[in-house]
Amino acid sequence: MAILALSAALGASFTWAAAGLISHVPAMRLGSFEFTRVQLISSSAILAALVTAAGGWVTVDWGHWSGFAGSILFGVLISNLAMAACLRRGGPRRTQLLMSMNAPISAIFGYWLLGETLTPSALLGAGFALAGLCLAILFGRSDSKELEPVEGTLAGVVIFGLVAAASHAAGLIALKPVLLSGTDPLAVSALRTGGGAFAISLVALWPAKSFEPLMKPDARLVAWTILPGVMGYVVAVSLLLYALANFNTGIAAVLGSLSPVLILPMIWLTKGAMPRPQAWAGALLVVCGIALIIFG
Repeated sequence: MAILALSAALGASFTWAAAGLISHVPAMRLGSFEFTRVQLISSSAILAALVTAAGGWVTVDWGHWSGFAGSILFGVLISNLAMAACLRRGGPRRTQLLMSMNAPISAIFGYWLLGETLTPSALLGAGFALAGLCLAILFGRSDSKELEPVEGTLAGVVIFGLVAAASHAAGLIALKPVLLSGTDPLAVSALRTGGGAFAISLVALWPAKSFEPLMKPDARLVAWTILPGVMGYVVAVSLLLYALANFNTGIAAVLGSLSPVLILPMIWLTKGAMPRPQAWAGALLVVCGIALIIFG
């Protein structure tokens, strides 16, 4: 069970890395709000269909409605709007770095609110993994304007990224009691994504210019937006929720935050921008950290 949970968390990282790379262009073209709205609505529809087909609704413990509400508000609505804003302003690599901060925040929340403990070797492994994340991103190749834009100020990028990371962590902690009650992780993902889609659709009724798309979307752009949404909301989130339900919150969050490292070879393969040696050293630190977590 532990190996499956750890593999699920790593799979979530890989999926998020790929989705982040794909998301950059549609986020730039649509704007943060419309980009998030299209993704939430399409992904919630797919999740609802999957859960219905699998009969997962019967596992939902509605007594934990407050956990769902907190996860929808923080983990879906606030987190994804802030992440889309960070992605537009700072590019996929900086966004992944800042989002990786949800790991230590989740560990702190887990210790503070849930009374979870971490063994010394697991703590050391988590530290190695986080250090590797930072090293890999900070020294990754950044001379590509397509991948490393800064729209506005760098401080704005950091603020949006940290808000997204903290909100994501809060949303995960809110769901922990729900998952421990035996609710199917896919049903949890469907409810939180559907709730976020409903909330953002209500907000979209307000006639504010900031809620309008930057450009009129065509079928290709909509499909380009939906694909990474399905990868993130449907595949990656479900994998991470499974890991959280079957393993320690902090460790699962760390392993689910490796996308900043995994995105480096993806950039190299798709854009021809080879990361620097320091970035690969950071990736090695991450591997060592994972080994300590699993075998420590």
